[in-house]
Amino acid sequence: MKRIRTFGPMTGGSRAGMPAAVLLLALSLGGCASTIADLPLVGTPAGAPARPAQPGEYLPVHDLPTSREGTAMPAAEQAKIQAELIAARDRQAVAAPAAK
Repeated sequence: MKRIRTFGPMTGGSRAGMPAAVLLLALSLGGCASTIADLPLVGTPAGAPARPAQPGEYLPVHDLPTSREGTAMPAAEQAKIQAELIAARDRQAVAAPAAK
């Protein structure tokens, strides 16, 4: 009778591919930890600018801007602009039902 060769967890066929599978897994996981552009075979493109010697620093996101000396707008000018905006809103409210 002819012997049927099977590939299972403990057969010789899968043991031979085990080192290749481990090597492939190590290379794929190792690629996550390195930059491809730093590899000597790949390198950077010909037109790419040179990298800075010092890496960039984080932006100062927690620094607050200095406070203003005076108000941004005088109260009279602010009241005038508010009145103009209210008048424009009222004109649009009258014109909007006619447009529908």
